Amino acid sequence: MKVLLFGATGMVGQSVLRECLQDSSIDSIYSVGRSVTGIQHDKFHEIKQINLMDLSQIENQLSGFDACFFCLGVSSFRMTEEDYRKITYDLTLSIAGTLSKLNPQMTFIYVTGSGTDSTEKGRTMWARVKGKTENDLLKLPFKGAYMFRPGAIIPHKEIKSKTKLYQSIYDITKPIYPVLKKIFPNSITTSEQIGRAMINIAKEGYPTPFIEVEDINKAAAKD
Repeated sequence: MKVLLFGATGMVGQSVLRECLQDSSIDSIYSVGRSVTGIQHDKFHEIKQINLMDLSQIENQLSGFDACFFCLGVSSFRMTEEDYRKITYDLTLSIAGTLSKLNPQMTFIYVTGSGTDSTEKGRTMWARVKGKTENDLLKLPFKGAYMFRPGAIIPHKEIKSKTKLYQSIYDITKPIYPVLKKIFPNSITTSEQIGRAMINIAKEGYPTPFIEVEDINKAAAKD
């Protein structure tokens, strides 16, 4: 399987990349981003593209992919709805629209969030924007499209969040991760499970396009 990855430097993206590199069913992984990870691996390739809204200069490198794992995103904290929408909706749909034309047999997996508002009418700004993003991604002519909605994520020890606040929370709660996982099995997942679930769903599909925490954990266990 040939995989395209967006957001490889983020916490979820790092986790997905780690699992992809360890999976023998994945022949190659291509990462597209404004910055590079610097990771060296025989089947990992990086494409640096500053302007992600315009992929015309690299379109010749974006075809022939079986799956796209779209882990690119930002926190809505202190952002206006207009600015958040530009990154969360406009950028995502621009990239996905290009990929759907170049790869009609692609499975597109988008990382959204638990509590996303599919009605697009709720009071919570980020949930409305994410909901519209999900809805419009599902209209594109991909072979399959799946909306991953993780809640709390327990990161692998090698994975770090670029958001200092989130990383501080992870560091503080690390000692009680096992307890939290047992108490809230359908609300908490791990970074490894997200990566495994993406790979498995890209290969085998899933009954619903909306992948909640329980679905992530279930799909990850199919190995």
